[in-house]
Amino acid sequence: MTRREWGQVGKGLAFCSPWIFGFCAFALAPIALSLAFSFCDYSTLRPAAWVGLDNYRELLRDPVFAKALVNTIVYALIALPAGMLVSLGLALMLNAPIRGQAVYRTIIFLPSLVPAVASAMVWLWMFNGSRVGLINYLLEQIGLDPRGWLSEPGLILPALAFMSLWGVGHTVVIYLAGLQDVPRELYEAAEIDGAVGWRRLWHVTIPMISPVIFFNLIMAIIGSWQVFAIPQIMVPGGGADRAGYFFTMYLYDSAFNNLRMGYASAMAWIQLLIILFLTAIAFWTGRKWVHYGK
Repeated sequence: MTRREWGQVGKGLAFCSPWIFGFCAFALAPIALSLAFSFCDYSTLRPAAWVGLDNYRELLRDPVFAKALVNTIVYALIALPAGMLVSLGLALMLNAPIRGQAVYRTIIFLPSLVPAVASAMVWLWMFNGSRVGLINYLLEQIGLDPRGWLSEPGLILPALAFMSLWGVGHTVVIYLAGLQDVPRELYEAAEIDGAVGWRRLWHVTIPMISPVIFFNLIMAIIGSWQVFAIPQIMVPGGGADRAGYFFTMYLYDSAFNNLRMGYASAMAWIQLLIILFLTAIAFWTGRKWVHYGK
């Protein structure tokens, strides 16, 4: 490049330098330090001591880690497909030409704007184990016994997964954008060929919005493995028998309550590897069902 071109590159880097500095200082450096600390015994109260793979070996023998891992897997298996189906179903209904369409879309989207703490307080009342709770009150009206939704170990994960459907508004908006991008002539051609109802949905709508479904799937995988705020507020400590104790909750407790930063860093990298593995599987399988051409 000429001297003039080098000068233009320097000006561009100068304009980008605040972002570059921020990324290196607040993202790249912490990532590198967490990787280094995962091989150390570090509590922030004394210098880090190198222990090699001891943190990772201890995780393999830690029953609490195993419990948190299984809970997160079960939660993801319930919440992820339920959230995908409910959000897609709502988007299909909200995409229909009906009166008050904008009002319904607003109602569906509003809960996703409510802060996590406020949502948790509302659902704590709804899941209240006594007759004061809204869900138990409704069950009592139809002759069913009240249940301890956040106290019975077998009900905690399904209850939290059900609550996760409260915030599908963002996903619904993304689906709506994809649905409105489907060419109308494809629906007209499908009707001429006799494809209506479910057949039109399966053979036209789903393939055309498959990239949107794939994007939401990736985001759902990441989100389900990083769930923290809601269970931390609603079932502190995981509840009975740690039935609601998630991976990120144990990571947080290890780092900030037990001051085992090295141990928590090892968990964070295992969490990253799990998410990368699941994402890689999604990309590998996506080649068979994601269609980008129109």
